[in-house]
Amino acid sequence: MAAQQGNQVPVAAKKHRTFLGYLALMGPAFVVGAWQFGPGNLTTAVQAGSRFDYSLVWVIAVSTILMIFFTDMSVRLGIVTPTSLITSIKEHLGKPVGILAGFGVFGITLMFSVGNAVGSGLGLSLVFGGSPVVWTVVCTAAVGFVLAFRNVYGVVEKALLVIVVLMGIAFIASTIVAQPDWYRSMEGMVPSLPPGSEILIVALVGTNFSINAAFYTSYGIKEHRRTRADYRDITLADTIPGIIAPGIMTTLVILVAASVLGKTGAEAGTINALASVFAPLAGPVGSMLFALGLSGAAFSSMIANATAGGTMLSDAMGRGTHAGSPAARIVTGMILAFGLVITLSFQSSPVGLIVIAQSLTVLIAPLLGVLILVMANKSSLMGELRNRWWQNLFGAIGLIAIVASSIRLITLLIG
Repeated sequence: MAAQQGNQVPVAAKKHRTFLGYLALMGPAFVVGAWQFGPGNLTTAVQAGSRFDYSLVWVIAVSTILMIFFTDMSVRLGIVTPTSLITSIKEHLGKPVGILAGFGVFGITLMFSVGNAVGSGLGLSLVFGGSPVVWTVVCTAAVGFVLAFRNVYGVVEKALLVIVVLMGIAFIASTIVAQPDWYRSMEGMVPSLPPGSEILIVALVGTNFSINAAFYTSYGIKEHRRTRADYRDITLADTIPGIIAPGIMTTLVILVAASVLGKTGAEAGTINALASVFAPLAGPVGSMLFALGLSGAAFSSMIANATAGGTMLSDAMGRGTHAGSPAARIVTGMILAFGLVITLSFQSSPVGLIVIAQSLTVLIAPLLGVLILVMANKSSLMGELRNRWWQNLFGAIGLIAIVASSIRLITLLIG
């Protein structure tokens, strides 16, 4: 009966939106995209293009498609859940499961905060000069200032939308400067496994198909109080473009790295190297463009990462489901402080912590994927927004990809 009533809602409340009306729906998926597109994503993309030319572009295409499907499930869950996703998980699947999910996401965000802190300092030092550590402190303070606003989520969302646009401009400009071989880049859409690329493919899937980021989308939808009548328009205005945007930018980084290698013969194995080898192509301006993109990626990921971790742990503890709740603010501050302290304490390289972060993702990402898929199939909760067979098909493919990546990373860590 509830499903039948739900079926009538979208028809009765169908809206004819203007262009500005569609723009107003943009936000939650772009926050997820900004979180997803961080220093770790950039690093793996640089290595992919530098070491394997254009041949791994297909990995980004597949990861982006799977990310769209899981983000879409989270959007629908955000629409139908009475309070929040983790609270609904506790009600339907048991309190321990919901608490485990919340603490798992918190652990991931805690470790990723280190990479974001390091990346922000590095990017700003490339732009303005000076010590990366000093810029890490400045960037962390700036993020803390943004998150101190009363309407935290609204401020974060608007800031990230602007940053995503600026990053897009920076990476498009970098691609124009690098002038990649577009024909060969299209050949890279055909799946292939170059010798020695296995681990990097796993890393690319892990950074571009981010289940914990998709999981958080439901909270953004709930912050906006979206309804069933908004679902189709949200898909067109927010979900699809919000997830495709970081996929395109990651692809552009691969193309730039591959193109630079082909033109200069320099293997850009790190972000620093890629920024520096732009000089022979376009002088200081080329390096500046890429450095601005890196700064935006680190800053946006730092904001979204801390906000998401604070919100979901607060929800798991039953202390509030909104980013502005006192508990969420405290946890958000802890995440930022952790990244800053570790960066200041281990200035040489936080490689060990990045490995820990990946191992933690291995343990939690499959659980989050299963939870999203199970909840999206509950008829009593979802009504007419329950998964269709083709959505479950792509969901199953996504879970297989996550589990396979997890197993491979576990064997790597053991080895």
